[in-house]
Amino acid sequence: QVNLVESGGGSVQTGGSLRLSCTASEFTAATTHMGWFRQVPGKKREGVAAIDSVGSTSYADSVRGRFTISKDTAKNTLYLQMNNLKFEDTAMYYCAADPGGIVLRFAEMGWPQPRYWGQGTQVTVSS
Repeated sequence: QVNLVESGGGSVQTGGSLRLSCTASEFTAATTHMGWFRQVPGKKREGVAAIDSVGSTSYADSVRGRFTISKDTAKNTLYLQMNNLKFEDTAMYYCAADPGGIVLRFAEMGWPQPRYWGQGTQVTVSS
């Protein structure tokens, strides 16, 4: 079992930036693959970005070029740097981890969700 705790959410105007953090109780095999997802009420959870065991990253088309995922293994922390935020980025953001890999489009494809989740941090973007 691994505990994930997100922080860094808040309210920002369009064009602004935020950095989300996700601290894991420990970096183990369970956190080999990690990612960020987001969800708004009434919609499926949407994959935002993922990073694998060797640092390879993947992004949703809607955030590519604006968001950057990274992790600091010394601090057991995953980050999501979000720049040029748009109104449509407003959502609850969740950190996830899975030893087998992260599929950003799991909800859309009907695949199993990542095994471990944080409680979420709210991001609100206003004009």
